[in-house]
Amino acid sequence: MALTPTGPRIPPLEPPYDPTTKTMLDKWMPPNSGMEPLALFRTFGVHDDLASRMRPLGAGILGHGRVEPRLREVMIHRTCALCGAEYEWGVHAVGFAKPLGFTDAQLFSTVHGSAEDPVWSQDEALVFRLADELYATNGVGDELFAALSALFSPDQILELVITAGWYRTISYVINTAQVELEEWAPRFPL
Repeated sequence: MALTPTGPRIPPLEPPYDPTTKTMLDKWMPPNSGMEPLALFRTFGVHDDLASRMRPLGAGILGHGRVEPRLREVMIHRTCALCGAEYEWGVHAVGFAKPLGFTDAQLFSTVHGSAEDPVWSQDEALVFRLADELYATNGVGDELFAALSALFSPDQILELVITAGWYRTISYVINTAQVELEEWAPRFPL
């Protein structure tokens, strides 16, 4: 999604932050990161009450999940790519995918490929298919659900579906607010 020449539609909060805002933004960032709060988090901060209610779900998905982190990231990357949320895709490429061993070919596939690409394991391909089907139909057909049930427990399936929904919501915010890309985050591969 192209940004307007005038910048974001909903400008993120800028420093100096009042103490309450600083505390809220610090909770969104990894401990001791030393980084300026992400533009997305500063955009959430425009509605501080809503941001405080959103954080527990996001933190729970990333830090306390029952789904293996690589599979979570397949879901997040594919969902963000389908939604055109280049900002979140790039932040996750640096912060999660690369540290988890994703290859450039796998990241490329999340944007331009399919579950049939040979870069994916069986369970990764299944999560990729789930991301595609959720995006296209807002549900899961019987055949895919049966395949998921053979590899994942019911709580893991729920977590994958909720992860897709959460990142679709994040994509809506990014695309509507036109959150500017972080300088250090990669763009969608060409």
